[in-house]
Amino acid sequence: MFKRIITIVTDSVGIGHNPDAERFGDTGANTLGHIEEAVGPLQIPNLRKLGIGRIADITPQQDTVVGAFGRMHEQSTGKDTTSGHWEMMGHPVKVPFPTFYDGFPQELMDTFTKETGYGFLGNEAASGTEIIERLGEEHMRTGNPIVYTSADSVFQIAAHESIIPLEDLYKMCQITRERVCIGDYYVGRIIARPFVGEPGHFVRTSNRHDYSRLPEGRFVLQALQDAKVPTIGVGKIGDIYAHIGLDQSFPTKSNSHGMNLVAALLGHTADGTHSIQDTSDTTLEGRFTYGYMMVNLVEFDSLYGHRRDVQGYGRELEMFDYQLGGLLELLTESDLLLITADHGNDPTWKGTDHTRELVPILAYSPSFTGPIDLGDRRSFADIGQTILENFGVKESFAGESFLQLLAK
Repeated sequence: MFKRIITIVTDSVGIGHNPDAERFGDTGANTLGHIEEAVGPLQIPNLRKLGIGRIADITPQQDTVVGAFGRMHEQSTGKDTTSGHWEMMGHPVKVPFPTFYDGFPQELMDTFTKETGYGFLGNEAASGTEIIERLGEEHMRTGNPIVYTSADSVFQIAAHESIIPLEDLYKMCQITRERVCIGDYYVGRIIARPFVGEPGHFVRTSNRHDYSRLPEGRFVLQALQDAKVPTIGVGKIGDIYAHIGLDQSFPTKSNSHGMNLVAALLGHTADGTHSIQDTSDTTLEGRFTYGYMMVNLVEFDSLYGHRRDVQGYGRELEMFDYQLGGLLELLTESDLLLITADHGNDPTWKGTDHTRELVPILAYSPSFTGPIDLGDRRSFADIGQTILENFGVKESFAGESFLQLLAK
């Protein structure tokens, strides 16, 4: 039906608590709704045109809706990036990944020191920016990396790029993935968190790298590959899926960089549009002519959600919407754009961690003749099933396709 399908995951843009949010202490969380409540009506005309006002607690401000819109319930047991993305690709996480709210056990940290050759600072659940400010100077003096976790299943290693070069930090993380966090300590992700600057003025860089655990089963991405359907990952998609099922992967430095890469891959030319900027990625121009592309825009989560920056989150949503306007103009009737999220991260909520929320599912193609109500979807996995049906792949995964609704 569609030659190209693009899924953009607006990382953490939830639209209200999931029915089981009480289990997570998140009843009442509402990322998008609370942002607009705090900053005033969001200037997101393109998202409104696709139907976000029909499914989220925001001011509608849009009489004409031309997209498809619905809400998706998460079936996975977590509220993290890995669980959300894996479920989209047909692999709900049924057994929770291990979490360590009080830091990691001494046994694990002894193994870390033995295998990597490094001591460590921290070993606690903490905000990344806060712990770097607090322990960064000692790190620079001792050369020991800063180890921390959060309410998510993560083992994070922070290091100043002038103290532990990126290559060494990445090697440390790879060793931790393969020889330290195993068995009962098989966390969802090992995350390299490089930073620069001086005491009192440390800044995390865009050289973050995630090392995901391997799945117990297959992803929709692998089924697409087996059916000779090209697959492309943009942003941290490659890391999230442990580089499984992707023909090509393009890391990004920011949300805007990710949107520009998508435009280039779709065939953006120099005259462009009013809102897609020219990039240096001209060698990519028009590379994506058939297949599936998945994009993660992480800065909603990493820069604004976790840091509880309501104003910044609102501005980033408006910038995304501005670039989305240009992207919509690049689509043809044989293209399908899907916009969703992997979890919530309400910047008005207590703490600094993700929130258990419903997520939007917005769809658009120039071939649509009017608004389409996708209803409440029982699983994020409906995305994967829709993609498989579109490309005629018969392998069965979790989820239920909504492709036929798009054809009405």
